Amino acid sequence: MAKGRIRRKLRKSHLYTFCLYPGAAGKCGQPVGGPGFSRTVHCNEPQMHSQKPFKYRANDISTTKYSFLSFLPKALYEQFNRVANLYFLGCAIASLTPLSPFSAVSMIAPLAFVVGLSMAKEALEDWRRFMQDMEVNSRKVKVHAGEAFDKKAWQNVRVGDVVRVEKDQFFPSDLLLLSSNNEDGICYVETMNLDGETNLKPKRALEVTLDLDEDEDFKNFKGIIKCEDPNPSLYTFVGNFEYNGQVYAIDPSQILLRDSKLRNTAFVYGIVIFTGHDSKVMQNSTKSPSKRSRIERKMDYIIYVLFSVLLVISLISSFGFAVEIKYSMPGWWFMRPQEADEYYNPREPVTSGISHMVTALMLYGYLIPISLYVSIEVVKVLQATFINQDILMYDEETGIPAQARTSNLNEELGQVDTILSDKTGTLTCNQMDFLKCSIAGTAYGSSSSDVELAAEQQMANDPVNKVELEAVVSSLSEKGHKSSIKGFNFEDSRLMNGNCLKEPKQEDIMLFFRILAVCHTAIPELNEETGSYTYEAESPDEGAFLVAAREFGFEFFQRTQSSVTVREKYTASGNPIDREYKILNVLEFTSKRKRMTVIVRDEDGQILLMCKGADRLVSLLYLDLISIIFDRLSKDGRFYQEDTTRHLNEYGEAGLRTLALAYKKLEESEYSAWNTEFQKAKTSIGADRDIMLEKAAEMMERDLILIGATAVEDKLQKGVPKCIDKLAQAGLKLWVLTGDKMETAINIGYACSLLRQGMKQICIQATDSDVKEEVKVDILKQINNGSQTIREEKDPYASFALIIDGKTLVYALEDDMKHRFLDLGVRCASVICCRVSPKQKALVTRLVKQGTGKTTLAIGDGANDVGMIQEADIGVGISGVEGMQAVMASDFSVSQFRFLERLLVVHGHWCYKRIAQMICYFFYKNIAFGLTLFYFEAFTGFSGQSVYDDWYMLLFNVVLTSLPVISLGVLEQDVSSEVCLEFPAIYQQGPRNLFFDWYRILGWMGNGLLASLIIFFLNIVIFYNQAFCIGGQTADMTALGTTMFTCIIWSLNIQIVLTMSHFTWIQHATIWGSIVTWYLFLAVYGALSPDISRDAYQILVEALAPAPIYWTTTLLVAVTCNLPYMAHIAYQRCLKPMDHHIIQEIKYYRKDVEDQHMWKREQLKARQKTKIGFTARVEAKIRQLRSKMHKKQ
Repeated sequence: MAKGRIRRKLRKSHLYTFCLYPGAAGKCGQPVGGPGFSRTVHCNEPQMHSQKPFKYRANDISTTKYSFLSFLPKALYEQFNRVANLYFLGCAIASLTPLSPFSAVSMIAPLAFVVGLSMAKEALEDWRRFMQDMEVNSRKVKVHAGEAFDKKAWQNVRVGDVVRVEKDQFFPSDLLLLSSNNEDGICYVETMNLDGETNLKPKRALEVTLDLDEDEDFKNFKGIIKCEDPNPSLYTFVGNFEYNGQVYAIDPSQILLRDSKLRNTAFVYGIVIFTGHDSKVMQNSTKSPSKRSRIERKMDYIIYVLFSVLLVISLISSFGFAVEIKYSMPGWWFMRPQEADEYYNPREPVTSGISHMVTALMLYGYLIPISLYVSIEVVKVLQATFINQDILMYDEETGIPAQARTSNLNEELGQVDTILSDKTGTLTCNQMDFLKCSIAGTAYGSSSSDVELAAEQQMANDPVNKVELEAVVSSLSEKGHKSSIKGFNFEDSRLMNGNCLKEPKQEDIMLFFRILAVCHTAIPELNEETGSYTYEAESPDEGAFLVAAREFGFEFFQRTQSSVTVREKYTASGNPIDREYKILNVLEFTSKRKRMTVIVRDEDGQILLMCKGADRLVSLLYLDLISIIFDRLSKDGRFYQEDTTRHLNEYGEAGLRTLALAYKKLEESEYSAWNTEFQKAKTSIGADRDIMLEKAAEMMERDLILIGATAVEDKLQKGVPKCIDKLAQAGLKLWVLTGDKMETAINIGYACSLLRQGMKQICIQATDSDVKEEVKVDILKQINNGSQTIREEKDPYASFALIIDGKTLVYALEDDMKHRFLDLGVRCASVICCRVSPKQKALVTRLVKQGTGKTTLAIGDGANDVGMIQEADIGVGISGVEGMQAVMASDFSVSQFRFLERLLVVHGHWCYKRIAQMICYFFYKNIAFGLTLFYFEAFTGFSGQSVYDDWYMLLFNVVLTSLPVISLGVLEQDVSSEVCLEFPAIYQQGPRNLFFDWYRILGWMGNGLLASLIIFFLNIVIFYNQAFCIGGQTADMTALGTTMFTCIIWSLNIQIVLTMSHFTWIQHATIWGSIVTWYLFLAVYGALSPDISRDAYQILVEALAPAPIYWTTTLLVAVTCNLPYMAHIAYQRCLKPMDHHIIQEIKYYRKDVEDQHMWKREQLKARQKTKIGFTARVEAKIRQLRSKMHKKQ
């Protein structure tokens, strides 16, 4: 209890004032008990919440789609929600009636197999989700029970339980923090799973519960919490805590949310408030929008076309049957027309025709490929496995591979037209390096940023036409000084190693570094190996500032409840000095405030206000330009403003992120008066509390003195320029959507080669007018002028870039203007949207997707990118340092932006072409097979008789033709991955939809129609009047049907051989194995008892195999069926070759090895004409040099 006694002596701290408890006891005016605020929690009495009127939810969670009871009905509903499956279900039911042309088993078995396989896949995926849920629900946590804390599974934790959570454990539910191992009750929480932020957030217990610091203290602990009902707001909490006859207000700083993690704290105690699906993280869980690929949506239309064909030929068959029944059947004595039933009644031909319609719909049902859906699902899962296993998309530094989080959109990767990308963490690393600073009007720092290095490369006078472009682009990211200190890339001897003491403005420089070392909320951690301190900071910028302060000789090394201590290494005396600063208040940095302030008392008793904040901000609310720090300066505090502003502009042009630093000295009376008002605001209850706190902060944060500014670099990710260059050559457009200011975004654009010298920039910016209509008219005028400028441009090499900020987007995205804005954006080579909010990112993505009607891909790494990732046709999340929210919302994830090149140009191209060819082949084979049934029925007077045995029909889709088409969908490669990257223009086959347009689809259907005619009529002509066996017997229906089916199996498999460009042993095994399987089946089936095999008894061994006509017919039909396709391919390759045809021939004749000049020439041809990327920059430079040479001549 020693710690408890110490804690009782602690006074209330003013630390973390914006997120701290209102610690005053007494009655509160909080609206607890009303609508939305009805939850009551009895602390340490969980049994009270298992009965009415409470009955709170259990703590187990379930993210599964099904339960054990709901799986069967829900899964069946999902399967028969597909039109094709519903049709086959009707056929299966009808097969039980006398109208069926097949046995019931031949209709039911394929349907059961296909539906069963799909349901099994659903069950497997849901089982994996269930096991993940069980893993979470089975985690252990210590729960108070009687007199001790025992370990319990999370799922057994109840509302009201007291739990003990230890370091690096996740919180099992939403908790009220009671105490921690720290004497001040502070703990540190990582909320990466909630908001994607890796920075630690401080939480602090109520003062009244600080002494509850040991297990035995909870034996008689009781209290009541009255608070808000479950809701999804992560950043708000309203409630009261009744304890020892007093009422204490609770705010978000005392709430520990489920799935956040305890860090840098040995243990905490907490009371369970919300459990399971009532917790805030589960209240925030949303289902990802359902996305379907364009090919899949188009496939539905093809199914409708085939249904229409099926209906038409069924009507023809029914009409023919009715005619035959009425006019021919009375003369067919063997049909006993006088005893005919309702299905064969010459006196009622209409009724007989209608009943025959059911038979025809079942008989010709093989036009609809029953196994298409399940085959596509199998293929997509295997394709996704290849994406996951691609070693060239594995990041060795992080150990993170690429991941296809859904397999439904594989082929969509090959049809992307526009990429919408975040900047920070996506194009850049989210690693901040302290690079430059401005102190007291003097600029320091000589290191070059990536943008400056890119500018140096751009302005170089080397003969760029002799430079290998790939080598230049690859080396760009590697060029420049690499600091061995993470977060610090500063070079300037004037400030290093204590030389700042020799500078004329020594006092200002020392104060600047002290602000860096004191104005933050970070936590120091001693690295025992190096002896130096590292920092757990709320942002990468803040971490870079502390590392910089440490390297400059101002090392922050200790934080307590109410103080920070800084070791100043370089002093006038020459000895290090530890200076302690008492923290009086911290006004934290928020996205709205864009600044952070600490008020401290130094060792001399002087009260100092230290502030750092954005130098400027566009306000979407007031539609004006706000300077966060400069607008708060006193008249005497602007001495360095002109020089600092100039330096800030230079830093912005270099692509650096900037903050301004200011301070103010406070008198004791001034501070006391303000603090009294601030404490009133802090302890107030109600909706106005935040407004009152903001007003109090505004009162203090004014009349500041500017001291300087910082510039940190958000490093470009490795390989970004090369990736953008390759994507541009593939014909893809890139829009950058960033929250950074315009200057920074523009210069990152230069570094990435989205912008270049000579590119005409169209900057759309709203005016400062207060009249909304005037602003809209001006923006519309700017958009129209931009469009007109592009239309009137005569230079074929001219390129344009559109740059627009979030303030202007407010108007540009309105209904009456958005389509003109989109039209201008589409005409430009690149588009950069600056200062955009997460909602605006999603709105821009929706506009591009719906306005262009083309496939969009959004890529980002942070929680603020989730909206656009879900809105785009394809969402790609980057597994970076900003957490996993973007990844969890995405369809695909990669660890670096550069892997997007391979994901799209290689896997996207392959998957698109594989799926397209696979579906076309599916329709081809089913038309070729299904129409032979129609021809035979017409040939036999529309009798409804099938020419094939029922078992042949059953095995056709499920066994004999399924594996070859799956191997086509999984393993086909028109060109290798290396060639895809060397010839990026091949990718345009996807966006142009060359392999799944109606011309190609109808061509394959026509090929199927032609094959069906050849198969049927050649067999009929050959077998109709000729002896079949050596004994002179003619062929019966079984022999004809079996021969015809053999021709189908051979023809279809030869066709798929001709379709494939790439063979492995797997393709050979599936194709030739299918043919062998057919003959083995015939032999085994024919050997069975005649009761089973019926007319097919010994059909192969005794009837077909000994007959030469069987083998010659098979050969003749198989070759004839494929002659039209071979002629088409020969014509296309000779006269109208596609890109991959040319490359295949070059590779076949080894011209890529023997004739390098030709290979390079073809590579240049296979690049889309682009106006962005490093290649476009070099080509522009070449044109410039040639123009100069021409003028000299």
